Amino acid sequence: MRKIYFFDTTLRDGEQSPGVNLNMQEKVEIGLQLEKLGIDRMEAGFPAASLGDLEGVAAVAKAVKNATIVGLARSRETDIDAVREALKAAQDPCIHLFLATSPIHREHKLRMSKQQVLESAEAAIKYAKRYFDKIEFSSEDAGRTELDFLCEVTEMAIRAGATVINIPDTVGFLTPYEYGNIFKTLKENVPGIEKVQLSTHCHNDLGMASANALAAILNGADQVEGTINGIGERAGNTSLEEIAMALETRSEFYQAKSSLVLSEIARTSRLVSKLTGMPVPGNKAIVGANAFAHESGIHQDGMLKEKTTYEIMSPETIGLKESKLVLGKHSGRHAFREKLIDMGYNLDEEQVNAAFAKFKDLADKKKNVLAEDIRALIEEKLTGTPEVYKLNIMQLSYGNQSVPTASVRIQTAEGMIEEAAIGNGSVDAIYKSIDKATQEETELEDYKIYSVSQGKDALGEVHVILRQGEWSVQGRGISTDILEASAKAYIDAINRLIDKRTTHPTTRSQVTLI
Repeated sequence: MRKIYFFDTTLRDGEQSPGVNLNMQEKVEIGLQLEKLGIDRMEAGFPAASLGDLEGVAAVAKAVKNATIVGLARSRETDIDAVREALKAAQDPCIHLFLATSPIHREHKLRMSKQQVLESAEAAIKYAKRYFDKIEFSSEDAGRTELDFLCEVTEMAIRAGATVINIPDTVGFLTPYEYGNIFKTLKENVPGIEKVQLSTHCHNDLGMASANALAAILNGADQVEGTINGIGERAGNTSLEEIAMALETRSEFYQAKSSLVLSEIARTSRLVSKLTGMPVPGNKAIVGANAFAHESGIHQDGMLKEKTTYEIMSPETIGLKESKLVLGKHSGRHAFREKLIDMGYNLDEEQVNAAFAKFKDLADKKKNVLAEDIRALIEEKLTGTPEVYKLNIMQLSYGNQSVPTASVRIQTAEGMIEEAAIGNGSVDAIYKSIDKATQEETELEDYKIYSVSQGKDALGEVHVILRQGEWSVQGRGISTDILEASAKAYIDAINRLIDKRTTHPTTRSQVTLI
C-alpha cells in the first residue's frame, strides 16, 4: 500500500481558531506530542506574522527532531527570509509558499492578472529555492480557480522548483466529487506531475472536509493536511485523526496507509483541547466522549454478544485503554510515578515532586483520583508563563438576598496584595477584586466551565479569554471549587498578558491564510 504523508497544521491553521493564542511553551509541548504521534510534516506557524510567531516556530524547530518542520510564507521575499530565520535550527526544514489564484481573489484581493500571479509565484519559488530543498506551493482558493489556469499554475510551480503542490479548498466550498476531480485532472494533464507530491488541504464550512480529503486520496493525493480535533479558521479543517482511522479501518478500500502511532491519538487530542481551550464535542468522530459509548438496549445486547456488531474500531487502538490502578490519599510516590509513565508522561524528578504535591492536595479532597484528574494537574502548568501574580487566599460572602462580596490576597515578588470588591455575582466580585489588586484593565471575552471527571467531588476546569487592547489571551484554572478555579484562570490570563507585553510588544500582523 502507498503511504499517505500526514501534514499537521494545528500550530498554524489551528491557532487561527477564534480565541486560540498559544504561547511558545505550549507550541513546543504540542509539537513534541505530534512528534510522538508520528506526524510526518509539522507546520509550526507563520514567522512573518510577528516576532512572537517567529520565535515560536524557531522553538518548535529546535525541539522536534523526527519530523519535517514547515514555515508558512506569502509569496514575498521578506516572508521567505523570516522562514529562513525561524527554521535555522530545524533538522529537516521546509517552506510553504502560497498565493491566491481564484478569479474572486485575483480581482478583489490581489488586483492582479493571471500573468502577474504566475510571475509573482514563480519569482517567490525561485527565491526560496536558493535556501530550501523542500518547497510546498499552495494555490490559495484552488477550489474556485479555473481548472485550466490551476493546471498552468501547477506546471509553473513544478518547473520553478516546488516539491509539493497543495490544492486548498480554502472556503470549504467543494463536494467530494468536485474536489477529487481536480486531482484527477492535474494527474492527467500537467507535465512533470509525477515529480512532485500532491497535497490536500480542506476546510469544513459545509461539513465535508474529511470526505473531500479522502476523495483526494482516492484520486492520487500523496499528502493530507489538517489539524487535531479539526480545529481551525471558521468551521475548522480536516480532522487528521478521522483520516488516519479511515485509512486504518478501510485499508482494503483506500489501498493506502499512514505511519501514525494510532495509540497516541487520544492523548494528542486531549492535549490540544486543553491548551487551546477548545472542548471536543461529545459526538465528535474518533475522539469524542461518546465515540465508543453505547446506550441503546439493542446496541448493548449486540456489544455484549460480539463487539463488532456495533463497533468498527477498538477504543484501545487510539489509546483509550486505562490502567486499573486506583490512586487515593494513601498512594505513594512510586505508584504515582508508575501512573504517570503509564499515561505517557516522562517528567524529571523535580516535575514529579511538584506534581505529587498537587496530587496529595487533591487526594485530601477526593476519595479516588482519576486519570482525568491527574492529566488536568500535570497539564495545568505546561505553559511556563512567569507567575507575576499568584492566588494566596480568597474569601466570599454570598446570599440570594445580599450583594456578593469577594476579597483576595494575591502573592507577588514584592509581597502580598489584598483587595475586596462587590459584584453582580460571585465570579464578577472575584474578578473585580483581582482587577483592583493587579491594576490591570481587561475585557472578559469568554468564560467556560468544564467538569474534568465525574461525581460531586470532580475537578472543575475554567477557561477564560481576556482582551487588553490588541492582545487576546486565554487562561486556565482547575480546582474542586469552581470559584477558586475561576480565580486561578483569571490570574493565569493576566500573567499571560503581562508576559506578552514584556516579551513581544509588537502586534501580530493580520492576514488571511489558506
